[in-house]
Amino acid sequence: MKKLFGLLILSMILFSCQDEDRRELMDQPQAEKVPDSIQVLEGEFIYVADAAVLRGDGFVYGVTLDSMSQVLSDQVSPVKQDDFEMIPVTVKAKILPNPAQEGWEEVIEIREIIKVPQVAKASDTIEKK
Repeated sequence: MKKLFGLLILSMILFSCQDEDRRELMDQPQAEKVPDSIQVLEGEFIYVADAAVLRGDGFVYGVTLDSMSQVLSDQVSPVKQDDFEMIPVTVKAKILPNPAQEGWEEVIEIREIIKVPQVAKASDTIEKK
């Protein structure tokens, strides 16, 4: 019985001791999660000769003038009734700091066009009696 009690005490002492290196490894802070910079944005888009803007609920971003913004402009142009009408769109875009520091603090670079409203055909709007 004394041997069993001695082994129990000895095992408790050995297993309860932790060295400092192991304790430091256990106490390391968790790595910070960085949010994905490519996000799905839903808002109203306007494209004029020298600027493009995407405005949504709680944000306004300048849009970089590149081939994707031109494609989006071409897709919304049939829907627009005048040059300054804002059209609701959904895009995947990368949010970047504005290198020009003019206008908006952040600009977006459109990566994918998800949703653009379609033009209603004249025959769809006329009611037949």
